[in-house]
Amino acid sequence: MKIAISGDHAGLELKNYIRDYVSGLGHEAVDHGAFEYDADDDFPDLAAPVARAVANKEVDRGIIVCGSGVGASVAANKVPGVRAAMCHDTYSAAQGVQHDDMNVLCVGARIIGVALAEALVDAFLGAEMDKHPRFQRRLDKVIKLERESLGGPGGRNA
Repeated sequence: MKIAISGDHAGLELKNYIRDYVSGLGHEAVDHGAFEYDADDDFPDLAAPVARAVANKEVDRGIIVCGSGVGASVAANKVPGVRAAMCHDTYSAAQGVQHDDMNVLCVGARIIGVALAEALVDAFLGAEMDKHPRFQRRLDKVIKLERESLGGPGGRNA
């Protein structure tokens, strides 16, 4: 798989570790920065390139690291086509893909360590969308909400 990765100043060290871990698993890791520590960088600037790469299908999935994982998740979800979630347990990291077609994993470097980061990456990258009709039905409803909020067919601004 081709995986886009980024992290802000708070996530830089763990981002670099995850990048190398993903590569060691045999995946192609595409690093979108940060490349050096800058206490004044902002998580939206680093989440956006990963989210756009996922939305544009330049990569299969994305991983974003910030201090808590919350800001990265909020920012990434502003890009249409992205389904990002902050996960600090392996059940959510896998289930988010299986039931919700999550395509971006967000983690907090101030919350987890490298052992849990590895387990989360394994769960996230090892999961596939469950083809059961109920999960597709739910995903279709999420996609419809996204279209409506953008003013697409059936949307309020259409």
